[in-house]
Amino acid sequence: MLDNPSLTESSPDCPWTSPSITVEQVANAKLPTEFGEFRIAGYRSLISDEEFVVIYKGEMDGDTPTLVRIHSQCLTGDVFASIKCDCGPQLHAAMRMVEAEGRGAIVYQQQEGRGIGILNKIRAYALQDEGADTVEANEELGFAIDARDYQQCAEILFDLGLCKVKVISNNPDKLAALERAGLTIVERVPIEVKSEEPAAHYLRTKKEKMGHYLS
Repeated sequence: MLDNPSLTESSPDCPWTSPSITVEQVANAKLPTEFGEFRIAGYRSLISDEEFVVIYKGEMDGDTPTLVRIHSQCLTGDVFASIKCDCGPQLHAAMRMVEAEGRGAIVYQQQEGRGIGILNKIRAYALQDEGADTVEANEELGFAIDARDYQQCAEILFDLGLCKVKVISNNPDKLAALERAGLTIVERVPIEVKSEEPAAHYLRTKKEKMGHYLS
C-alpha cells in the first residue's frame, strides 16, 4: 500500500494480512470533485487483468464503522447519463453521502453489465428493446443473472484499513458477499434515487426477481 497520511494500520480483528490480499495499490492522488474533496487510488488484481478504482475521504480506521459502497461500472449510466437505470444518480448520491459523513470509501468495480461486459450489455439492451426485462435478456444471451464477484472489492477495503462498514446498497447478494469476505457489516444504508420512467421497469425487475430492497 502506498504511503498516505489518511490511512491507518488495520485493526487486529481484521481477517486479512498483506500476503493474503490479491490486489495491489499502484497509484494514489487527490481528487477534487463537485461533491467534495476525495482521494483516488488505483488497484490492480494480482490474479487477473482486472483493475479497480477507489475514492475515499477521511481517516480509514478499522475500529470505526465507515460508509462504503461497491459501485459496479455502468458506462451507459455513469458516463452517458442513461435513464434506463439509476446507476449514475446512485454513484453521485453515494459521493454526497461520504462527503456529508466526512469519512467513507467507494470502490468502483469494472464489471460492466453485472459482469457480462459492455458489448454484451448492449446486446442485452437490444433484447430489452424487444420486450425482455434485464434478467430475461441476460439469460437469453446465456449469462448468469448476476456474474459479479466482490471478493477483491472487500480486499481493497481491508487494504485501506477498514473492517467495520456501513454498506450503501440495496442488493442483498452484495451484502452477503461482503460478509463472506470477512467484513463486519454494522448497518445497511438504503440508497434510492429519483429515476425517470424508462428505469421504472428495470427497478421493478430488480425488486421482484433479484430481491433488491426497493420501495
